[in-house]
Amino acid sequence: MTEKIYTTKKNGLAVLFLTILVLIASIAGIVFGGICMENDEFALGVPLLVCGIVIFVLGWIPMAGLKVLKPQEALVLTLFGDYKGTIREAGFYFVNPFCSAVNPAAATKLAQSGDGANAAHVNATAAANAQQAAEAASKKISLKAMTLNNGRQKINDCLGNPVEIGIAVIWKVTDTAKAVFNVDNYKEYLSLQCDSALRNIVRIYPYDVANDVDTTGDGQADEGSLRGSAEVVAERIKQEIQTKVADAGLEIIEARITYLAYAPEIASVMLQRQQASAIIDARKMIVDGAVGMVEMALERLNEKQLVDLDEERKAAMVSNLLVVLCGNHDAQPIVNSGSLY
Repeated sequence: MTEKIYTTKKNGLAVLFLTILVLIASIAGIVFGGICMENDEFALGVPLLVCGIVIFVLGWIPMAGLKVLKPQEALVLTLFGDYKGTIREAGFYFVNPFCSAVNPAAATKLAQSGDGANAAHVNATAAANAQQAAEAASKKISLKAMTLNNGRQKINDCLGNPVEIGIAVIWKVTDTAKAVFNVDNYKEYLSLQCDSALRNIVRIYPYDVANDVDTTGDGQADEGSLRGSAEVVAERIKQEIQTKVADAGLEIIEARITYLAYAPEIASVMLQRQQASAIIDARKMIVDGAVGMVEMALERLNEKQLVDLDEERKAAMVSNLLVVLCGNHDAQPIVNSGSLY
């Protein structure tokens, strides 16, 4: 199903005025016919009365064909089950009164950005719900860029560690015919595909950089991770969703990771692991610096020939310097007034 533009002019205002004039004329005919019948002029009164009643009853039908569209709105029209076209331009239109608007997702509500924890978010959600209720009554399709927040999901990364991740997806409808007729409910379809794409991509990456992990599919280990490659992960999620919703006439503008953390059951263990890794890295740096300083001290003493140290004395000096430089606490000096032996 391909979208086609409904060919009609913006003549809704003219039809509205004409309909009002016809209804006023029918009321006048009913009143004048009643007056004629009271004066026993049945030959004139009966036709006026009957015509006035028929026109007044049927004169409201054109009102059903009046459609008002605001900017960034569309209306998909069908006539007895046949797709006639889509109105996309803002204006006041008159269409076939028997055409009906179709939008199976009009009453569907999607979670917006934010979790509604504070009053501002609650008010925004209430306003969004009110707007969606109005759209449900009118069956109009919004062409604006909208935000879908699927909330937090618990997914295992490529190492099997459970992580909680949430994404926000900015999307819009580009083909109204595909959105209405190719899928049952394009909003629910989008939400389901976001969940599936998120799980497919997250399972490729580790939470943090890990050894011997290939995240690009080229057969070589790399440094890709959920925490360190957020932009790359978000772009892959966007592309994954786009391939799945293209048949529904939707365009994914952007996808962003809004929340990322280890699952609560392993968060404390992973924190200890990160702390241990940081301590080891710090110790390595301290030892490397201490060895360099000891080496420099021995070279300077040898160059200036201040002290003649044999191998045993050098070993004792290296031991003392390493203890001082690598210790967690300040060294307590001991003055030796005698010989080293």
